[in-house]
Amino acid sequence: MLKRSDYFILAAALISMILSIFLWFSGNQDAGLFVGIWVPSILGFGAYFKILKYRGRS
Repeated sequence: MLKRSDYFILAAALISMILSIFLWFSGNQDAGLFVGIWVPSILGFGAYFKILKYRGRS
């Protein structure tokens, strides 16, 4: 089951992706690529913090 923090991480990644697509199609491809790189980073940090949380339980 997803927790509230998981929804915030997914929302941040989705907002970043939407912003990247908007910047790309508005003619600012460099900024769109830069913001697009944030999506896997946000998801990676979210997975890392989730692993740390579950690792501390045992």
